[in-house]
Amino acid sequence: MPSPFPGMDPYLEGDDWTSFHALLVTEIARYLSPRLRPKYVALPQRRFDVLDEDAVAIETIYPDVGMAAVESTARHEPVGEAVATSPCVLETVMDRRVPQMWVEIRDVAGRTLVTTVEILSPWNKRGQGREEYLDKRRKVLMSASHLVEIDLLRRGKRLPMKDALPPASYYVVVARANERPKVQVWPIALDHPLPTFGVPLLGGDADVALDLQACFQNVYDLGGFDLLVDYSKPPAVPLPPDLAAWTTERLRAAHQ
Repeated sequence: MPSPFPGMDPYLEGDDWTSFHALLVTEIARYLSPRLRPKYVALPQRRFDVLDEDAVAIETIYPDVGMAAVESTARHEPVGEAVATSPCVLETVMDRRVPQMWVEIRDVAGRTLVTTVEILSPWNKRGQGREEYLDKRRKVLMSASHLVEIDLLRRGKRLPMKDALPPASYYVVVARANERPKVQVWPIALDHPLPTFGVPLLGGDADVALDLQACFQNVYDLGGFDLLVDYSKPPAVPLPPDLAAWTTERLRAAHQ
């Protein structure tokens, strides 16, 4: 069953994001690959960033019986040596591995990085993860390769821009190496389909078209998100009143 929304599904910005993100990265690489042959390849990439935990979360479980007193006629047990039958459970401090995925387009002859396609995650848009992503972004922007950034998350800080981004729920930004600092921006309203746009390649080669809506729909269908998403509840990331009302009507019409 297709998504009830014409473009991005705001319900996927919550608990299902990690699965959706991984599938979308893979689907974009799959979509582009046959359109790039034989000169280029599109390769999904993956690494794990380490998130440092700086606090201890404590969960206390109160035992039914904390101490067991044992009577013995043979000998007297010293005070303080009774056995605890149920320990309390605490959470220790340990690093958390955060998966990061993106797509690289490389030319076959020299394996040169031509274009990086980033689908932003919550990690990229806040705190330590944002700083790490911005450092990576700066390196790409200073290189000879192109950068495509797809932001399908309403929460978190937007990409840094000298000119203000037009109001929208989502964005696609294409930073061509030969045109920077000027970039192309596709603002995407919640009630509109995701765009088809050109992904730049090496000089002299035409862009390859990426139909983001087709990729989204394939991921939604193959991932079974119609079975996973509970549309009877509000989305995890709240919508402004006008969009919340539109979403309610959209869902009501889809399930009639």
